Amino acid sequence: MKQQIVQISVIVRDYDEAIAFYTEVMKFDLIEDTKRSEDKRWVVVAPPDGNGCTVLLAKAKNEEQLSRVGNQTGNRVFVFLHTDDFWRDYQHLSKHDVKFKGEPREEEYGTVVVFADLYGNLWDLIEPK
Repeated sequence: MKQQIVQISVIVRDYDEAIAFYTEVMKFDLIEDTKRSEDKRWVVVAPPDGNGCTVLLAKAKNEEQLSRVGNQTGNRVFVFLHTDDFWRDYQHLSKHDVKFKGEPREEEYGTVVVFADLYGNLWDLIEPK
């Protein structure tokens, strides 16, 4: 059987602020923004020209979900984002005051740095070797 992960969800406080961060700072494409009810939207973003996994921006609907915003994985790296040009993307994120957790480093698998998204979820930006 062939399987593939096609979408992950990130819990957010507000749809519009999350869309702004992911499209302007992360340079992701807005794939879908469909109103489902008075207070629920189906909002999907993805890296530009990507053909892989998309990200569902899911607005927290109660206190328990709100408590998870920014820390969905217990302060571990949540998403691994590959790039074809590490320094281009690192500079772009730096210009938008993204918080990095340490300095870029060379590892056996490529150039990498950990950064926090709008809410504090940790991402690895990686240019594979």
